[in-house]
Amino acid sequence: MRIAPRRSRCLTLALSDLDAGQLSVVASAEQTDDGVREKETKSGKGRAVTLSPTLISELRRYRTEQAQMLLKLGARLTDDYHVVTRENGEPIQPRSLSRAFRKFMRRHKLPQIRLHDLRHSHATHLLAAGVHPKIAQERLGHSSVGITLDLYSHVLPGMQEDAVAKVDAALQVAINKRETSASKALAKPDFRGGGDKDKL
Repeated sequence: MRIAPRRSRCLTLALSDLDAGQLSVVASAEQTDDGVREKETKSGKGRAVTLSPTLISELRRYRTEQAQMLLKLGARLTDDYHVVTRENGEPIQPRSLSRAFRKFMRRHKLPQIRLHDLRHSHATHLLAAGVHPKIAQERLGHSSVGITLDLYSHVLPGMQEDAVAKVDAALQVAINKRETSASKALAKPDFRGGGDKDKL
């Protein structure tokens, strides 16, 4: 939910860039009759997703657990292994990941949502928090910011109301400041020319 990759991308995420605080999204997983194979992303380009310090800490702990599990099986963890794998390090089929997610939600008595819904939640939270749509687009991997805005336009009305409220508040502060300055100027006595009046 914190990085919101598509299911096919989730299965190919690598931990090789973890020290740089990033995860690389360079491929997607495709389920075939012979198992799982990797292919290029739709755009043919990879991207790096910046991680939060909390998530980096969790992934490092997970990587240690993954290494210990593989050692028990006589294997050594390398950068070639993906984040999401079977216990033996082998790739997981996309359908299997979805089934595991549904079981997890039922076991913990959580709402029965789809795995892909976590991606929508991430996008909605980004935009609702005021994150620039361009940044949301880059994290989601959309080919253009227009796609992001079209998909999540339901979040925008609330954002517009918030923007209008902020502009209105800023204008009101400026108006109040101007009125205060004008009031002070009117209240200040003007003694210019007072000497001539006294002579008359």
